[in-house]
Amino acid sequence: MAKITLDNLAHSYFPNPQSEEDFALKELNHVWADGEAYALLGASGCGKSTLLNIISGLLHPSQGRILFDDVDVTDASTADRNIAQVFQFPVVYDTMTVRDNLAFPLKNRGATPQYIAERVQQIGKMIGMEAELNKRARGLTADAKQKISLGRGMVREDVNALLFDEPLTVIDPHMKWELRTQLKSLHNQFGHTMIYVTHDQTEALTFADKVVVMFDGRVVQIGTPQELFERPEHTFVGYFIGSPGMNVIPASVDGMTANVHGATLRLSQSFDALSGKVELGVRPEFVRLTDGEGLPVKVRRVEDVGRHKIVRADLFGSEINIVTGEDESISPDMTRVAFDPAHVNVYVDDWRTEGTAA
Repeated sequence: MAKITLDNLAHSYFPNPQSEEDFALKELNHVWADGEAYALLGASGCGKSTLLNIISGLLHPSQGRILFDDVDVTDASTADRNIAQVFQFPVVYDTMTVRDNLAFPLKNRGATPQYIAERVQQIGKMIGMEAELNKRARGLTADAKQKISLGRGMVREDVNALLFDEPLTVIDPHMKWELRTQLKSLHNQFGHTMIYVTHDQTEALTFADKVVVMFDGRVVQIGTPQELFERPEHTFVGYFIGSPGMNVIPASVDGMTANVHGATLRLSQSFDALSGKVELGVRPEFVRLTDGEGLPVKVRRVEDVGRHKIVRADLFGSEINIVTGEDESISPDMTRVAFDPAHVNVYVDDWRTEGTAA
């Protein structure tokens, strides 16, 4: 296991980058704790895989350093970094049996036959392939081959870090849940430093101790699932985490009062004069329909999704989402929305700003 330090790290695929826009990975300075499980979360093209490949040694950064336990490994090979990496698409040896595929990393490291046999059996059970251990990999389905790749990545107990690059893309939904649970169990048992790349918020939030949200080549927030939900540091985090995502509403703010198209609402904090693009961010879970107080809305439709309802409404020409209880009635008189002041965030140019207590 290793503490991973990203020191002044950035990368461009251009030979002579001229501006920040030329960088696929913009400057990072972070320390990721030894033994924690991290998920790199973001949309396609945000820099997740670029960062993972720099950490693994498959890509050399344009600037900055990578340190494992304060040792500079920027110029070290992947093998010398002592990491295991599982890729999006399965990488297996077709001519080998499942057993030999799983044993291969251990044999290369000179492990004893008894340990190899025990460990392979354990991993085979973990990935649900005990019955196929003596089958050749050739002819197996894509998801079976990806389970072999996952197993080969997990078979070693002595790695500095386990890196996963969207490893469950080709796995069927039921098996995804089981394998994610097994990965979490493996982490709890052995305490490996794990980094898991995904664009799926459910995968990230259920797997990781800390989620690293990336947008446009930049880390915009690192936090627990609760922190990302309650206090998104960037409007993208609010939009990307949650279903539906956070409502973002243009406003002006003066002290403890926000003005939205001439209507006012009370905030829980006081803010100095704000310049730039000012917006309010509030989760649909903290918005409620009323028949009296609040901002005027027009309900467009109500979607019953089982455990709750999602109300799609029009607020000054823009859509706003409201989550209500499954048993909560919605009457035609409910033409206004009220926000929970404690859960209204204020953003300036997409970044959350902190006010002062009243």
